[in-house]
Amino acid sequence: MAVLEKLTSDDAIALENKYGAHNYHPLPVVLSKGEGVFMWDVEGKKYYDFLSAYSAVNQGHCHPRIISAMMEQAKTLTLTSRAFYNDMLGRFEQFATSYFGFDKLLPMNTGAEAVETAIKICRKWAYEKKGIKEQEAQIIVCENNFHGRTTTIISFSNDEDARKNFGPYTPGFIKIPYDNTEALEKALKENKNIAGFLVEPIQGEAGVYVPTEGYLKKARALCKEHGVLFIADEIQTGIARTGKLLAVDHENVKPDMLILGKAISGGAYPVSAVLANNDIMEVIKPGQHGSTFGGNPVAAAVAMEALKVVKDEKLAENAEKLGQLFRSELNKYIETGTIVKLVRGKGLLNAIVINDSEDSSTAWDICLALKENGLLAKPTHGNIIRFAPPLVMNEEQLNDCVAIITKTLKGFEQ
Repeated sequence: MAVLEKLTSDDAIALENKYGAHNYHPLPVVLSKGEGVFMWDVEGKKYYDFLSAYSAVNQGHCHPRIISAMMEQAKTLTLTSRAFYNDMLGRFEQFATSYFGFDKLLPMNTGAEAVETAIKICRKWAYEKKGIKEQEAQIIVCENNFHGRTTTIISFSNDEDARKNFGPYTPGFIKIPYDNTEALEKALKENKNIAGFLVEPIQGEAGVYVPTEGYLKKARALCKEHGVLFIADEIQTGIARTGKLLAVDHENVKPDMLILGKAISGGAYPVSAVLANNDIMEVIKPGQHGSTFGGNPVAAAVAMEALKVVKDEKLAENAEKLGQLFRSELNKYIETGTIVKLVRGKGLLNAIVINDSEDSSTAWDICLALKENGLLAKPTHGNIIRFAPPLVMNEEQLNDCVAIITKTLKGFEQ
């Protein structure tokens, strides 16, 4: 293989700015290597990763078992399309359905694709099983949701940056406040055409909003009472991130449909999936949904190994323990500081709310200072900084990161 010409950070940023669409606003750091909880930039500076590619890298960067599974499979067969069977997909489907407790799995590639898949299944189920008149099914969603950026998904988003000038929008969605079972119950009682309730167990992109204890259990019960599918989007919160295998497990809730992505592959390969039982999944027939790459042999091999790592290395238990430690230490700092209003989260999905307006640059400036101090994080929604390190982090490393974060924050105290 030819050796690539070495780039400086400025060179790499200039290339992206010149030749790439400007649909992201990255922190100005150019990364070239990752291992475990660490990443290195092109100049060789080492950083703690406190974003984990939005929780895709729960198992740590370049986990040797996951990379080995990917490489071994890539040597023999990478893609057949679904025009033919392959000898890996059935194994993955059997493994994953047993792992999460469902009858069937529909494989896709990205999180947004999986959400779109769940929407299609939900609507078809509503017409063929619930008896809603075709074209009239409605799906309830929550305000400030984030389920992706496809045309349909932005149609029910509150984010005007994501919506403006991308219309006309897809109908069929009803928005209600998050963490509000009274609003959910009202919507269910007032409309007999409700097919499903699509919800994030914790709203990650909105700023790691953790709902009131009992919210998910009550919402699940209401859906069951009204014959509506409870659809859990666990793309970011699943795969041990919140201290349980799934965030719904904190309330012992079993969704009718489960949407997974990101860490189902440990960040090594695009893999997503929708899981449901037979009475729901059987509405999809040949030719009605699919993907050229969905269910390819490499994805199957990678996902199985990534999920085995989660159990073998007890990553949920580690996330629970370190998350409690993280919030405890940050709360100690908040007691005497002025720059941070609060810390919230579950497991190792956490956020701090900066004591400044949403339209200020303070959170961004803090993230730039964190970068200089060897830790990478990113603001979300203006004055909120999300902290989500790989779940393979140990206590010593976490304490080191807390020291970096508090030291950095002190530099912004008035």
